Amino acid sequence: MKAIADLAGLSRFILSPECKSVIFLTGAGVSVASGIPDFRSAGGMYDTLRPELLTATEEQRRRMASDPTFVVERGMFMENPFPYLEVRRPFILGVRDRKWKPTIGAFLGRADRRSMLRVWFFVHSPTFAPHRSDVRRRSNVPAHHLPKLLHSKTGKLTRVYTQNIDGLIDAVDLPEDRVISVHGTIGRASPAAPPWTSDEFCDRVESKIKNIYDGRDGGGPAGESEPIRCDSCGRATVKPETVLFGSSLPSEFFDRAEADLPSADLLVVAGTSLVVGPANSLVYRVPETTRRVIVNDEPVGRELGVDYGPTAERDFFARGKCEKVFLDLICELGWLQDLNEVLDNLPEGSVELIRARRA
Repeated sequence: MKAIADLAGLSRFILSPECKSVIFLTGAGVSVASGIPDFRSAGGMYDTLRPELLTATEEQRRRMASDPTFVVERGMFMENPFPYLEVRRPFILGVRDRKWKPTIGAFLGRADRRSMLRVWFFVHSPTFAPHRSDVRRRSNVPAHHLPKLLHSKTGKLTRVYTQNIDGLIDAVDLPEDRVISVHGTIGRASPAAPPWTSDEFCDRVESKIKNIYDGRDGGGPAGESEPIRCDSCGRATVKPETVLFGSSLPSEFFDRAEADLPSADLLVVAGTSLVVGPANSLVYRVPETTRRVIVNDEPVGRELGVDYGPTAERDFFARGKCEKVFLDLICELGWLQDLNEVLDNLPEGSVELIRARRA
């Protein structure tokens, strides 16, 4: 196996007959350039969590201070849903208001934002989802162009496994079955009966859940947070369809991975710390003949068998921000001109990067 030494070599491999199946595994790092902080880095959700501001008992606050991941743990949500909803409030409303634009680095999945927000009721099974064509008509956010281009130009995209829930992946011209939302998403619709639209759910979040980050926004309750209750059963277990710690992943993840991995020629791992399983298992479940590319600021996954040594053959480390690395790769592939149609929907920083490449 000839080692991939740089992005030019990676692009040659992607375009070669040797490469027939490409899989992406993406994490929060692909969305950082949109202004969405990741979880574990300085300034991320865990780093900035302030349990003393959350509606919780003193014991719950102590547990969150000791381990910030407790705020997104299923047992905690069933015990007290307020911390999760208070922390997620700006995120939920930001998706509704289209606060963030997909970036070049975030263009690693599908996206044309759905008009309905999937809301998950633990105690109900009835579901509702808008027809995909209805969603597209109301969306004006093209995104996730690298796999889209890979799919349309080469037909080699097998799957995008995204760990992100930010909604930036929820919508493009990729076939729907090409994307697996490993940890769920804020952008899907699955309310219980009677169905709520995304606006109805967001209105309740805005009016009932206090803003712990900026009490001056005027949109939250005057005092403490109030329960968001199911209209049918009255239980306060309403939340976006995201997978909390302690919950099972969608069966689709396991089914697709079992079918996809044996024939994978290239696994691209982007913007993830590779510390959360079982999503990180893709790294060591692919065959030994599968080339692996890690796109990140720092090496990750050594404990999973990723080789960063000078004699590494199957593994290639593309150090840097996802935004820049993937723009470099798009240039090497000769697809830069294909970003013209989405310039108006990119963050200014992304547009500046593209303009600099054209200069």
